[in-house]
Amino acid sequence: MQVAVVGAGAWGGNIIRNLAELNALGAICDPNPERLAAYAESHPGVRTETDYRALLDGECRAVAIATPTSEHFEIATAAIDAGCDVYVEKPVTHDSASTRALVAHAAANDRILMAGHLLLYQPAITWIKDYLAAGKLGELYGVRHERLTLGRARSVENVLWDIGVHDVAVMLYLIDSLPQSIRASGHRMLQLQVEDEVHVHLEFAGGVRGNLHVSWLWPETTRRTIIRGSRGMLVYDEVAQTVTLHRKWIDEDLANRDEGSEIVHRGDGQPLRLELQHFLDRIADRKPPLSDGESALAVIETLERVQATLAEDR
Repeated sequence: MQVAVVGAGAWGGNIIRNLAELNALGAICDPNPERLAAYAESHPGVRTETDYRALLDGECRAVAIATPTSEHFEIATAAIDAGCDVYVEKPVTHDSASTRALVAHAAANDRILMAGHLLLYQPAITWIKDYLAAGKLGELYGVRHERLTLGRARSVENVLWDIGVHDVAVMLYLIDSLPQSIRASGHRMLQLQVEDEVHVHLEFAGGVRGNLHVSWLWPETTRRTIIRGSRGMLVYDEVAQTVTLHRKWIDEDLANRDEGSEIVHRGDGQPLRLELQHFLDRIADRKPPLSDGESALAVIETLERVQATLAEDR
């Protein structure tokens, strides 16, 4: 199966490279002629176009979209109309109404719709999901995500929509339910209209709590997930690609228990390759992707709920 990539910028370039290494790169589309010329030289024989509409000619069967989010809905809809399966980078759209319409459109046309929720394809996240499902951490108390860095600030979308989407997707995946209530606060240090830092508190059924702290104005790079249970805690360090089990808890007598810590999993750090292979596999077997349209819609709806709380906080 050959995939056409629409959008050959920084992240689109990563998709192009991985699809090429998977022998699945069919075409490259980007409005920048100079960029296309460079790709034509580095990938001889691969079709190039400046307009994605030229690709939708009956030969293209699958499309990977890595353009600005504002363009996702139009391109994905046209690709589905042309009979293509679609992979679209996060966030799928900027609102739940258009995401819901895209999900329905893909279903009505029997097309695969997969969202680029990269972190779900980290082997460490798969390992943690299985560990929790086996009950080895006891009762789940909460999941906390920290994504902090001196990053590329944006003037249109806030830090949550920019870098927090992955963490929301992972939280919903690990807890396997939607939050019953949400509280959030933000800080606008650099821009007048968007938050540079956001704290989110989510409450789920059964007393499980979720917390998220994201910032692109931070002195150090921290990307980690902390899962607490009644029989210990897990810490996933995304930078080091390690999962550490802390056999520490407080028992029924309120006594501290500490049986040490150890690294129980090491990741390979190539989730994009695994994600794109997953897309190719789902094209072949027609099964729903892990990050299918419905799960992407749940993420967008949760982000909208957080955004509404941020508006109240202002």
